[in-house]
Amino acid sequence: MSYLPQLAGIAGVMLLACASPGPDMLAVTSHAFARRRAGLFVAAGISTSHALWATLAVFGLGLILAQLAWLYEGIRIAGAIYLLYLGARTLMSLRQASGAAAAPALAATKATNGALAYRRGLLVGLTNPKAAAFFGSLFITLLPGHAPMWVHGATVATVAAVSIIWFSGMALLFSTGRVQRGYQKLRRPVDAVMGSVLIALGARLALDH
Repeated sequence: MSYLPQLAGIAGVMLLACASPGPDMLAVTSHAFARRRAGLFVAAGISTSHALWATLAVFGLGLILAQLAWLYEGIRIAGAIYLLYLGARTLMSLRQASGAAAAPALAATKATNGALAYRRGLLVGLTNPKAAAFFGSLFITLLPGHAPMWVHGATVATVAAVSIIWFSGMALLFSTGRVQRGYQKLRRPVDAVMGSVLIALGARLALDH
């Protein structure tokens, strides 16, 4: 039996999920504004989190997690706090001197530190409480229950591939010379918008029951 239609469907749904605005996209683009390398490492961290969530879903742990109210709530609160923290740091950076030398707070003073950027991307992805339900329902909806293990492995690989390709592409796009020059001219209003959006997302997540 060919499972290519199911894998193609998963790839399409995953692409739509990646393309939708949210904390993942904001984290990648804001770091890419400061430095391409930072944006790419954040993209790698987010893709790793997606692969981990997909792996958990393969073993049914994603849906189990989605049903455990106390654990779901813990992840939700942690995610809200982290988004509020990132948003606050971005807004606080507006007090710094404006100019080309000033970097956005999300990439901060260690924009060249790949490990730091990777961890930030990983945390943004892992503290998203909706990821467990999303990946669990995605697998149940699009994969037959009798699918062999290699299909589940191919599904995880598909999720990871779509995620890294999309977010790496966004990092490359937002770190191009033209975008960089435009950002340097509008750094303060762009940072203000990004910080406000992150705080709004964090507040919404905190109040979402």
